[in-house]
Amino acid sequence: MESGAIFTGLRPNIIPHHHHQLCPSRSTIKLLPPLYSGKRHFYKLSKQLHFACFSDNSGKNVDTLQVASPSSNVVPELADIDWDNLGFEFMSTDYMYMMKCSQGENFSKGELQRFGNIQLSPSAGILNYGQGLFEGLKAYRKYDGNILLFRPEENALRLRMGAERMCMPSPTVEQFVEAVKETVLANERWIPPLGKGSLYIRPLLMGSGAVLGLAPAPEYTFLIYVSPVGNYFKEGLAPIHLIVETEMHRATPGGTGGVKTIGNYAGVLKAQSAAKAKGFSDVLYLDSVHKRYLEEVSSCNVFVVKDNVIATPSIKGTILPGITRKSIIDVAVSQGYQVEERFVAVDELLDADEVFCTGTAVVISPVGSITYLGKRVSYGRDGVGLVSQQIYSALTSLQMGLTEDNMDWIVALK
Repeated sequence: MESGAIFTGLRPNIIPHHHHQLCPSRSTIKLLPPLYSGKRHFYKLSKQLHFACFSDNSGKNVDTLQVASPSSNVVPELADIDWDNLGFEFMSTDYMYMMKCSQGENFSKGELQRFGNIQLSPSAGILNYGQGLFEGLKAYRKYDGNILLFRPEENALRLRMGAERMCMPSPTVEQFVEAVKETVLANERWIPPLGKGSLYIRPLLMGSGAVLGLAPAPEYTFLIYVSPVGNYFKEGLAPIHLIVETEMHRATPGGTGGVKTIGNYAGVLKAQSAAKAKGFSDVLYLDSVHKRYLEEVSSCNVFVVKDNVIATPSIKGTILPGITRKSIIDVAVSQGYQVEERFVAVDELLDADEVFCTGTAVVISPVGSITYLGKRVSYGRDGVGLVSQQIYSALTSLQMGLTEDNMDWIVALK
């Protein structure tokens, strides 16, 4: 792993500033800019940087650079990229966070590292048996320069729930949230300006230890990386067009559909690819028992609107408990809508006023049409209904700090 900068909170052995010396190492680090060759520098520093020593797992010293904490007079500059044309694609940033533990033990101390490839045994549990989970959340830059997270503790709780199902140890809620904070602040220059997008945060929990027979891995890695992203759809709140899948199923009772394990997503690729080849945006799945109740889109929860009532499939073990889903229910109730979590029959789509999907990446995707057994049903003139627009505006304004947080959902980092 490349040597990388570490923040004050990681407590390296600091060399007194009057010595100004490097520790012995196998490589040389470039001070400015790190991993970036654009016109702008990573940090403007008003004080001289200090070098620190720590040992990697091999016991050899590795050069590191102590970066001043966010509360200091360090002023980060934005990365020199075209924010106006930022898409929803992966872009490597400066730092990632990593923490490890053995089976039967607890996660303890993690560290920021330079972003880069990781090393895994070919026999790692994640590679052979799919023992892994992931999460997704975002950081936003507020108009006053503050950095906001949206309900990170909910992601931490969901990860812990999934880890229990997958026989994995997991970080505590406090460890998860702190790791997210450190990673976001380390990559602050990659957070888009207000209104230009967000910093997508991807925590991973995986069985990284080598295992040949089917069993829990002996070692686990918790990792976080980030990427700046623009709107999922360039035009903003854009309608999507779905087809109801009647043969393949996303999840079955007793399976892992209710946790965010990696295998849930590979399993939908075939149906999704076939749908896109026919001109649809995505697939809407039915339950695998009765084949008549709505479950999820490939990676989104679904809502059906009729009059003043908003219905969504209840969480019953085969549906992922989305954090955006949960938040939208609370926002809708606060705005006077009646929300029902229940079995939603596919026939209800034929008579609905609006349909929309929810997820971290899109927040809300209005559905312009749904095709079921060859019959196409369209919603509204442009597919963006009044309820979808109203709830989308309310939730995104809250996430970006444009409205007061009466829900106590926002975590401010600066």
